[in-house]
Amino acid sequence: MELRNIAIIAHVDHGKTTLVDAMLKQAKALSRHDEGGERIMDSNDLERERGITILAKNTAVEWGGVKINIVDTPGHADFGGEVERALSMVDGVLLLVDAAEGPMPQTRFVLKKALEAGLKPIVVINKVDKKDARPDAVLNETFDLMAELGATDEQLDFPYLYAVGREGTAWLGETPKPDLSDLFETILKHIPAPQVAEGPFQLRVANLDYSNFLGKIALGKVHRGRVRKHQWVTILGERGARELKVGAVFTHRGLERLEVEEATPGDIVAIAGMEGVEIGDTIAAREAPEALPRLAVDEPTVSITVTPNTSPFAGREGKFVTSRQIRERLLKELETNVALRVIEVTPDTFELHGRGELHLSVLLETMRREGFELSVGQPSVLLKEVEGQIQEPYEYLVVDVPEARFGPVMEALGSRKAQMVHMEQEPGQVRTHPGGAGTPGGRIRAEFTVPARALFGFRTLFLTLTAGEGVMSHNFHAYGPHVGSLETRTTGSAVAMEAGVAYAYSLFRLQERIQFFIEPGTEVYVGMIVGEHVRENDLNVNVNINKKLTNIRAAGSDENIRLIPPRKFTLEEALEFLAPDELLEITPQSLRLRKRVLDPSQRKRAEAV
Repeated sequence: MELRNIAIIAHVDHGKTTLVDAMLKQAKALSRHDEGGERIMDSNDLERERGITILAKNTAVEWGGVKINIVDTPGHADFGGEVERALSMVDGVLLLVDAAEGPMPQTRFVLKKALEAGLKPIVVINKVDKKDARPDAVLNETFDLMAELGATDEQLDFPYLYAVGREGTAWLGETPKPDLSDLFETILKHIPAPQVAEGPFQLRVANLDYSNFLGKIALGKVHRGRVRKHQWVTILGERGARELKVGAVFTHRGLERLEVEEATPGDIVAIAGMEGVEIGDTIAAREAPEALPRLAVDEPTVSITVTPNTSPFAGREGKFVTSRQIRERLLKELETNVALRVIEVTPDTFELHGRGELHLSVLLETMRREGFELSVGQPSVLLKEVEGQIQEPYEYLVVDVPEARFGPVMEALGSRKAQMVHMEQEPGQVRTHPGGAGTPGGRIRAEFTVPARALFGFRTLFLTLTAGEGVMSHNFHAYGPHVGSLETRTTGSAVAMEAGVAYAYSLFRLQERIQFFIEPGTEVYVGMIVGEHVRENDLNVNVNINKKLTNIRAAGSDENIRLIPPRKFTLEEALEFLAPDELLEITPQSLRLRKRVLDPSQRKRAEAV
């Protein structure tokens, strides 16, 4: 059977996973059990909750007698390790672009990787049914972006289609069609069949899975030759060469893995029984053990320190609380997360290096749901020395804001050493936000290069400055000169000075100066951060005082207390809020901010030194 291997790449929320769902349904590649769902490829709980793809996944459909292997890739640059592995298995890419938003920073990142790999692109302008869709302008922007990223003449001569992924329609030209037949035919016509070298079996491991029955499973594209069940193969990796026996060979159809007698050249397959194999290793025929080049993955740019939870509430909620258990879990993560680095600073302290805050926070959230308790420090960027000069990572930031609110955003970015690269105005458009109301007048779209650390905590400020109507996204740009000190937080913390339970009476008395993170009835400990002080300095507060009742003053007289609702953090927002002397306590049920030194008097002495 003929083969085509293709990856689908796009910015977050441009409809990539929804389009894959439609392709699976129209090619009749799903079992009856799977047909009713949405975002079928997002199998991970975190993916479904956040509406993003985190893990690259394989599926396959048949169209016109040709098998099309489809790899659904993450749209976020923080999961670039997943993207780079996915692109190593395919011969072309389907680039999905929102008809209103156009190419965004994450599109730039993944597309650059695809063009560098020499892959042929097919462009799909999706969501053309949106009120503010501008498909022709977006097509021109996509062409300009490809030219800017160094696409070859052949890559610039790309076919393009218009689509409404949610309805399962895509078409060439101006006349809409009711299905995806034009898309499938374009893939068969423009994506080349995999080039297969002659010779004995050879496969580079691009992903790993695990089965309780079959053991470790290696996934990758067969570079050459064939492999059968029970065949002996040689694993070539960083730890040398060793021989293993193939437990089973699987290929893909829809969401299922089908066991086959042998893998054919060019196909994306899963091989069971590969104990000890690592991503990037080569599995080769025993009689001709030749290694393929290992996958090159971009270096991490952000670090974070993880220690066991040492707060007074430690061990109340988690199942795994010791440094040994945390160490084992992090080492296990290294087997599949190629963009992650783990440095054991002390037996109780681990430094995690990742591609961004989201990359690291997804790992922490996953561990939290597995029952781990952790303490995490403030994220920091990884510096490097180039020709005697200290350099730091820069992000490429794109903001899209109402014209009337652009001034404050520009001022905030200027104080964070951002440099504007490009700006354009979109006059007369009215865009609606989730509340249903529209903002009249134009919008401004501006692009900046900005130090990565300057964006820690910026998203919350940005949403405040734009009244929730701004859109921002960013990805790693390059390393550049270190810009010195940056003030990214201008408020202090309100820190509990007594242990106990918070009362409404105390919170009400303090809420003019403090935005609280807790509500009445919350148990607190000494050194726990209970809110944000409006001024720059930290403030020790007692939230455990209740109004004393007398014969004259009855309990009912407290009914006039009106509390401002507390601010609730997601894990990323909590990480962004942290100051250098603060920690985030992560447990299966709670996120608590705390001072590194809990005792107020010891903290004061430490500040004086």
